[in-house]
Amino acid sequence: MPERLSTLLLGPLLLLQGIYTRRVTPRLPEASGARQGQAGNGARLRLLIVGDSAVAGVGAATQDQALSGQLVARLAEDFQVSWQLWAQTGLDSQDLLELLEGKDAQPFDVAVLGIGVNDVTSRLGVDQWLARQQRLLGLLRGKFAVQQLVISPLPPMHLFPALPQPLRWYLGNRARRFNQQLATLTAAQPSCTLLTLSLTPEAGLMAADGFHPGPVIYSLWAEHAAQAITGRQHNNNNPGVEHV
Repeated sequence: MPERLSTLLLGPLLLLQGIYTRRVTPRLPEASGARQGQAGNGARLRLLIVGDSAVAGVGAATQDQALSGQLVARLAEDFQVSWQLWAQTGLDSQDLLELLEGKDAQPFDVAVLGIGVNDVTSRLGVDQWLARQQRLLGLLRGKFAVQQLVISPLPPMHLFPALPQPLRWYLGNRARRFNQQLATLTAAQPSCTLLTLSLTPEAGLMAADGFHPGPVIYSLWAEHAAQAITGRQHNNNNPGVEHV
């Protein structure tokens, strides 16, 4: 069923389910702990991690259990990592643009980006969302001199246990459409990797709210990102060697 038709037919029910879900879903805090630091030895790597509540570590008790801590720990095995985390619950892509525009310019070698769930749950059209992603990538490359972009796809929202049907189906369908456009965009960008995460939000792997990742999913997410970063950085340092 096309999105416009499904919105028209199911609109009142989807609205009521959305209001109900927001009312009954527990509001979990962001992970506690440092949001910048240095770790490891080796070649210098300046890392920026930006995004919404999942990137901020909601669903994990501390940043060590969340994406940032687990990613830095993996990269620190090969690099001297200087890292910063700029993420906040409730951000959509426009909010993230404004956050980045408000930061002082400084250079980073790599940026890991995770944003979009709050765009999917809004009325934003996919074309508008794609335009915002283009602006985000351009801002990261321009203002922050990012040389490698690692992009996280939208999660499989059609499997989120916190969402009732048909809201779960509807948002999952939107997330898939957004991801399709994101794949086209990132494929045309130099030094840009769209992660291929096959993370099923099974019981016990999600946070208590049924909406955010738990530490196990954060670990898998960090592993995928670390592999993308390490492979690219090693290739940059040894252009005649292919790493897989």
